Amino acid sequence: MQATEILFAFLKAFAVGGLICTIAQVIINLTDLTSGKILVLFMLAGIVLTALGIYQPLVEWAGAGATVPISGFGYLLANGAMKGAQEGLFEALTGALAAASAGVSAAVVFSFLASLVFRSHTKHN
Repeated sequence: MQATEILFAFLKAFAVGGLICTIAQVIINLTDLTSGKILVLFMLAGIVLTALGIYQPLVEWAGAGATVPISGFGYLLANGAMKGAQEGLFEALTGALAAASAGVSAAVVFSFLASLVFRSHTKHN
């Protein structure tokens, strides 16, 4: 890859990821939704957009800019479920879990390691 192609890939990822974050910030500013509800909303949006065939082209174009936000996790779950569904109903259920297992396992392991290194405490205002 040439330097200009790499720079363009970074710019596309930054633009799409930034747009997703901007949409989330607008929702935070204009509604009373909690952050948990917004996370679920974005994950479900990733699932619905994947089912409609809209999110896959975005992932192919923007790469990490579309897969790193929480909507990308919804895309990952939906994609795994759709691939599993081609083999049967049970595989549709386990396909989503299999697709996300590496990321979830890494999050658990690294969270545990961080808990060994750092001490948690209550924040005092």
